[in-house]
Amino acid sequence: MSLDQVEGAGPAPSQDTPTGRPPGPGPRRSRARGWLTAGAVAVAVVLVLAVALQLTGGVRQAVQRVSADTPMVSSEDTALTDMWRSYKAGFIEQGTGRTLDPSQGGITTSEGQSYTMMRAVWSDDRATFDSSWQWTKDNLQRPDRLLSWRFGPRADGTYGIQTDVGGQNAASDADVDVAFSLLMAYSRWQDDDYLYDALPLIDAVWQYEVVDVAGRPVLAANDLERNDTTSVLVNPSYFAPYAFRAFARVDPGHDWSGLVDSSYDVLQQVSADPLGGQAEGALAPDWVRLDRATGAASAATGISTTTGSTTDFGFEALRLPWRLALDARWHDEPRARTLLEQQASVLGAAWETDGRWAAVYAHDGRPAVDYAATAMYGGALGALEVARPVLAREVYRTELLPLYDPDTRAAKPGLGYYDANWAWFGMALHLDRLPDLNDPRGRDLP
Repeated sequence: MSLDQVEGAGPAPSQDTPTGRPPGPGPRRSRARGWLTAGAVAVAVVLVLAVALQLTGGVRQAVQRVSADTPMVSSEDTALTDMWRSYKAGFIEQGTGRTLDPSQGGITTSEGQSYTMMRAVWSDDRATFDSSWQWTKDNLQRPDRLLSWRFGPRADGTYGIQTDVGGQNAASDADVDVAFSLLMAYSRWQDDDYLYDALPLIDAVWQYEVVDVAGRPVLAANDLERNDTTSVLVNPSYFAPYAFRAFARVDPGHDWSGLVDSSYDVLQQVSADPLGGQAEGALAPDWVRLDRATGAASAATGISTTTGSTTDFGFEALRLPWRLALDARWHDEPRARTLLEQQASVLGAAWETDGRWAAVYAHDGRPAVDYAATAMYGGALGALEVARPVLAREVYRTELLPLYDPDTRAAKPGLGYYDANWAWFGMALHLDRLPDLNDPRGRDLP
């Protein structure tokens, strides 16, 4: 069976609501790196020594002498493969398929499982995909098929869902990403079991996480929002139009195409709306509330963020350009391109002025902190990939590629769980190694 055959067939936020990650890391400086020159330097040294020693017939000895001291510089595609391998060694529990966040005491989130599953299917790593999905089903999936968002050590010393912090609740981004990864797995490996696992999860996302706002469907941040009759909490970076398009093919009973359209309308709205500030918006916010009757947007409250402002373009919103870039590339979506051009105008100017990106930007585009973060480069690179590809190459070469160590053939030490994932996603996007596996033309791509 193929996808073509299947086609046609809450309350105010609290600690119990999965509303985001911990505040961002401490100050970090943008690094000037020389990874790209290593190959050229090695070749130059070989040639110099070769010429010098050729006079005495020692060319082979020269090459051997340099090879003993100079690291081999791998291709950029090899860097992706090696960084995936080192990620598995550092963040995936051996023998279980559980993705760990060491910075948070070894907890596991539905987000982490979804990232592992997406990376595994794009890397054609079925063993890792299967073990990750099996652990997710066994430990996070609820009777309604949504995923509990947080698992880890509990007060009684056991491991399980951390209900004391609302770990039993669902986060819609992870539910969407896991369902989408299952559809990609179904297409890539041609196993119907992945489709049968995806369909009830897709149905549950619609039933419990898509809510009516002013007569239109909107993806809420979690499964609690449907209980709030006045407003709904939304995380714009959870919107994944490319996934909604795939869901429409296998689940024609729900208006996923309508969700694509309303998602773009909301993104345009919340990116431009001042959201209570003095200046017009320039970048999408981390969090926002929508009035369920009118659709009017306002700043969300009660959510912990890096700066205390929920309208920042920060550790949440940085993922949106990457998601929009996929929809622009795969489906030639003009609304995605428009939003990405708006984001690229701000981010491109910031790079050219400051030589780096801040880890967090205010809603109007001003830097909100004085340090950088790897995740920002990986996620926000999507804006430049579509709107300013030459500048995207510069950012990639300066900030992402040097995270790979060709000596050890692994990611350089020090990357946390979130940075490691978004560095890889950004690099893979730049190298065009994220094929639309739900498109028959993309199934056999690397």
